[in-house]
Amino acid sequence: MNSADPFALRELLGDEAALCRRALTGEHGVALPPFIDHHVHLHLIDEHALPPGGIAGVLDLGGDPVGLARRSPAAMPRVSYAGAFLTAPGGYPSGRSWAPDATVRVIADASAHPGVAGGAGTAVDEQASFGASVIKVALNAVAGPVFDGATLHAIVRAAHRHGLPVVAHVEGEGMPRLALDAGVDALAHAPFTELLDADLVADAAAAGQRWIATLDIHRGDAQTAEFARANVAAFIDAGGTVLYGTDLGNGDRGVGILVGELQALDDAGVRGTDLIQALTDPWPGHAPAGVATFVAGPPPISLDDVAEWLGRATVVPTEELLHDEH
Repeated sequence: MNSADPFALRELLGDEAALCRRALTGEHGVALPPFIDHHVHLHLIDEHALPPGGIAGVLDLGGDPVGLARRSPAAMPRVSYAGAFLTAPGGYPSGRSWAPDATVRVIADASAHPGVAGGAGTAVDEQASFGASVIKVALNAVAGPVFDGATLHAIVRAAHRHGLPVVAHVEGEGMPRLALDAGVDALAHAPFTELLDADLVADAAAAGQRWIATLDIHRGDAQTAEFARANVAAFIDAGGTVLYGTDLGNGDRGVGILVGELQALDDAGVRGTDLIQALTDPWPGHAPAGVATFVAGPPPISLDDVAEWLGRATVVPTEELLHDEH
């Protein structure tokens, strides 16, 4: 395949891929829509390294809502956020050194009424008041108590009244089903503690649930890596939507595009144009404006080359890119 041909380029990278050059440097390459990491924790990383590393936008899935609300909306990377983790008394991630008290809200009451101390509605209202784009709940049965069905339903209903989707960290037996039955809109990680049965995967896809992959965090555990890969493959086959996300801040890894995550997605069947879609899907908001992804040098020539090639991406102003004429 000659990927310098515009049709071949679009076959590999999607309809918005374009050959171009940078006006300031004259460097030739490929322009793509801005890339988004749908799972990061900004308080644990050097966020300034994200745009040079190819990431224009992020979804912060657990941080201090006050600090996140104080960010300039024009700052790079563009940030959407959940605010604090919502968890059951004694539940994950309470007490972890990486999760200061400001990043966690304990829900002890299923009440949806505003102003109830420890109430589901109170916690959701607080995150919404600080500009949250999603609500994050912790359903980690391996690490501690989790919400009962009634409390989780109350959180989801309260979030949906604000027009906010709910993202769940699911870990442990029965947690994916608990999340799905409560109407949770997205999973912060592809399920990794068990192989899900086909009916559950099909139900999740049919419900429109999104899975943020975060496959690369399992690289040191062959069993969880295989569970996550197989579950993503089954979810894709069932018509589910997978988003690129890394859980940056979890472990000592580079900041920016993670080739390991791209390769893991590729191995699970998220390839070529589907991989670009996972990287550029603006959910839960809008695509970052005024910027684009630029990958210097010749484009890839086959699907097998795409993941590693994308590791050279950086973020540039759209006005700097001059598209080649064909």
